Amino acid sequence: MRKLLALASLGGVLVWLSPGASAQRRDREQESTVRSVQGVVTDPAGNPVEGAVVHLKNTKTLQIRSYITKGDGAYSFHGLSTNIDYELKAEHQGLSSDVRTLSVFDSRKSAVINLRLNKK
Repeated sequence: MRKLLALASLGGVLVWLSPGASAQRRDREQESTVRSVQGVVTDPAGNPVEGAVVHLKNTKTLQIRSYITKGDGAYSFHGLSTNIDYELKAEHQGLSSDVRTLSVFDSRKSAVINLRLNKK
């Protein structure tokens, strides 16, 4: 059985909250400021690339996170702030993609940005 906390208000009315209520509210608030980005890295012919390195750069701190694609060419980054721009770039065997930006103005919670490798 869950413990309940009682809070008294000025009118003598008691409000009962479960201990998890504030945690749930905090989770909802955090969800509104967190997003993810995913996509597929392809070669110039449009085929998925295994082993491509995708770099995600936080433009505020300049921190870079990397992801190595599997056989389907897919990558993903989670837990990204909605208040920061991120730059994405893929590289593989002398080829690289153009730099793409996940902007603070992009309101998607789960953005899809595909990256195509080109000759440098």
